[in-house]
Order: sequence, then structure tokens, then C-alpha cells
Amino acid sequence: MTTTSVIDAEISPIDLALERLQYPFGRDDDEASDWEDSLLSTSPEPVLRQVLSNLIVSVAAWKGGVGKTEIAKEIAWILSAVLVDFDWDRGNASRAWGYRHETRTNAPLLDAFETGRTPRPLKGGEFRADLVPSHPDWMANQPEDEVITRHIEQWSAEWQRPVVIDTHPGGGDSTYGAVAAAHVIVAPVVLEVRALEALEGMADELRSYPLLIVPNVVAAAPKKRVDHLASISKTYGIPVLPPISKYTWLAQRQYRMAVSARKPVPARSKPFVQEVTAVARAVVELAITRAGESE
Repeated sequence: MTTTSVIDAEISPIDLALERLQYPFGRDDDEASDWEDSLLSTSPEPVLRQVLSNLIVSVAAWKGGVGKTEIAKEIAWILSAVLVDFDWDRGNASRAWGYRHETRTNAPLLDAFETGRTPRPLKGGEFRADLVPSHPDWMANQPEDEVITRHIEQWSAEWQRPVVIDTHPGGGDSTYGAVAAAHVIVAPVVLEVRALEALEGMADELRSYPLLIVPNVVAAAPKKRVDHLASISKTYGIPVLPPISKYTWLAQRQYRMAVSARKPVPARSKPFVQEVTAVARAVVELAITRAGESE
């Protein structure tokens, strides 16, 4: 049974993000969360707050089926971010969130680009990220990538909180606009031949972009695939994060809430929550590093 969050609903998104990054299992859980091993534990709080208030993260992959949406949903909740869904297919974050475009009379994403106004995210409450939902007509109505980038930057400036964008698999104007706006690009990959080939193509196309590779749904690590991944990382200078393991229960899960949102965290979920929190921390760490380099 899900219990009430220890975090007051009125707390600011930045405070929520700091809480969730430091205490992935909740303040009342004594289990170590590796916080002291994180760069974030030694970063001055004003720096953390500034980075989080401006942070734009794009989750992108040149191939579908690599777990992109699940990662986007989780890190958006951990970072108390607005989840912007650019994936128009039915298996997208919007439907997993519980949004059904066919029951609505408006389309927030399309309306935002048509009017030029910043959309008002749908409230996710304690257990889901706030959402700007996608729509099937987004596929045929994407503006040019530069327009999309400008709009994302405008929304971020007005929201003053993290933004996580779940992109459609592959390229396209909305994906290119999202990665151009991003301070960090999370690139999930499964250790399979085609997924690694797609990742290599993405890395080659997005040279000098701030990518983080996340091996995902990892049950085994065949040497050939691990060597291929290592080669991609070395060739293009892209960090590879510790993997997110394969969890058979996750593929069958039908709850709308983020796995990380349930408190107390069930024992079987703790390894996943710890792994995906490590991804969220790495995102913020890279953003802090890049902000320092630009000064």
C-alpha cells in the first residue's frame, strides 16, 4: 500500500529535487544511498539550485525499444521536473501518465507552438511528474528545429525548474530541437547489435553535444557488445554510466506513478530506484561541470 510522501506538497520543485536526489528511499529509510560518493554532496547549495532551476534534459535514442520513456518518467519525477512529451506514438509517456488525448478538447503541446505561449503543465501530484502531453498530430505539425529550441528555452526560463524532454526515437525536427536546447542528453542503449549501431550513429551525428550513455535493461554483458560500447565511448568521448539492470516486473507494470515515488520503497524496487537515481545525479553533475566550464 502506498503511503503518504514525507515531502509536503507545498514545497518548491527545487527543494523537492534536492530531497529526492539525496534521499531516494525517503528520509526515514536508513539504507545507504551513496549520496556521499556524489559530486552533489560537495557542491554548494546555491550552485545546485541555480543549475536545477535552468536545467534542460533531453532523453534521446536513434532506436526505439531501449527504455527511453521509462528513464524519462523516472528522472523527471526525481528532479521534480516538467516532463515534456515529444513522442507522438501510443506507447509514449503521456499515455503511461494516464493522459488520453481522445478524451480532451485541446492539445497543450500543439497549442503552445501555435500561440507562442508557454504551456501550463498538467499536475502530476505526489507520484507523477507534471506533464506537457504529446498528441498524434505532433508528428505532422512539428515546427523547424530552431523554433522548437527557442520555445523550450522560453518555457524553461518561465518555469524556473528542471525540464525533461522525452523525444521520439530517431531524428526529426522535434528531436533535434530538443537536443539543441539540452544541457544534458541522456542516451539509453541496450547491449544489442542494432541498438549499439544506432547509438554509434547518434554519437557521430551529435559530436560535441553533452551526451551521457546509459546501458539499460542489462541482464548480461556479452564481451563483444561491451567492447563495442567501450569503443563508442572512447571514440566520441562520451561517459558511460553504471547500467540499469533488467527487471522483469518493470515491463509488466501498469501503475501510472513513478517507481521512485512509492514510499516506503518496496524491497524489489530498491535496486532500480538506486540505479535510476544515480542517472539523475549524473545528469546534474554533468550540468554543474559544464556550467563551471562556461564561466
